[in-house]
Amino acid sequence: MADVVNNPPHYNQHPSGVECITITEHMNFNIGNAVKYLWRAGLKSDDPKTDLEKARWYVDREIQRLRAAQTPAKTRR
Repeated sequence: MADVVNNPPHYNQHPSGVECITITEHMNFNIGNAVKYLWRAGLKSDDPKTDLEKARWYVDREIQRLRAAQTPAKTRR
């Protein structure tokens, strides 16, 4: 019986044999989640498009975060 909490089967199904968290724990949240969905696209579900859409959502969110950080704050008078 698989341990679906600590080691779900799709965690180690990548052809490299590497578990995704080994890579993503060195990234910020949005980028790490995007990589996670790309890494496991089609392994957790039968529809990889959903995983790719989720990855895109996190990439778009990170782009928005970076743009907001570059926008100068309005100075108060």
